[in-house]
Amino acid sequence: MTTYLIGDIQGCADAFDALLDTLRFDPARDRLIVLGDLVNRGPRSLASIERLIALGDSAQCLLGNHDLHLLAVAAGIRKAHRTDTLDDILESPRRAELLDWVRRRPLALMEQGWLLVHAGVLPQWTAPQTLQLAGEVERRLRGADYVDFLRVMYGNEPDTWDETLGGDDRLRLVVNTLTRARFVDAAGPRGGRLDFRSKGAAAAPGLLPWFAVPGRRTAGTPIAFGHWSTLGLHWNDATLCLDTGCLWGGALTAAVLPAAGQRWLDLVQIPCARRLEPMTD
Repeated sequence: MTTYLIGDIQGCADAFDALLDTLRFDPARDRLIVLGDLVNRGPRSLASIERLIALGDSAQCLLGNHDLHLLAVAAGIRKAHRTDTLDDILESPRRAELLDWVRRRPLALMEQGWLLVHAGVLPQWTAPQTLQLAGEVERRLRGADYVDFLRVMYGNEPDTWDETLGGDDRLRLVVNTLTRARFVDAAGPRGGRLDFRSKGAAAAPGLLPWFAVPGRRTAGTPIAFGHWSTLGLHWNDATLCLDTGCLWGGALTAAVLPAAGQRWLDLVQIPCARRLEPMTD
């Protein structure tokens, strides 16, 4: 069995179909894991979800910030953005079923020794702790009162981990880390303060990419993520970014899940037509 990791699809269903064809993906033999942002801004968000659902157990998908945005818009908690392409889902006769499927996706997975997230991990967290914290949010999203959680999910505070954090503050920080993190301010007594202002590839003074913080407790665990299109394909012994900017005219990328410590990377990329001018969120 081959397991493929795929970066942000964001409603670019044609590129996704072409990538699966190029891979000669066989649901009876292969498995794929999409690293979040399944929908939005690309032209065919509904088709992207329907294709993933049709793949059944051979496909697993993480929740990204755009997928959570879909849930919030559907619940009337957030207004649609000018560049959103969610109407085909929201107007579908299967709307309730589709939204239920989305909110039951995980926020983090461990696969073949790799920790998989959409965006990032705080330097204070271990891999098991990351999975535990993701599970706390997943239980809220899968619960009957999930709309109550969506109402308090947004906001940039708190921005620093504290073991004593509880309630909505704790879960908000977990969501922000797993679905929005790029840079952290590693200075200060506790370090690891999330920064949401810098969204390019280069760090502003005083900031570091979350994966470059000295002493990061997941340093011994390989991590794959998406979300960071301005960083693009990033690969070293410990971290793999697969958001290669399909939406912005880059590529949709699949990587065969490497063995831990494996230095080579087997990639397949499909060029994408530019849907929007480059953005950073």
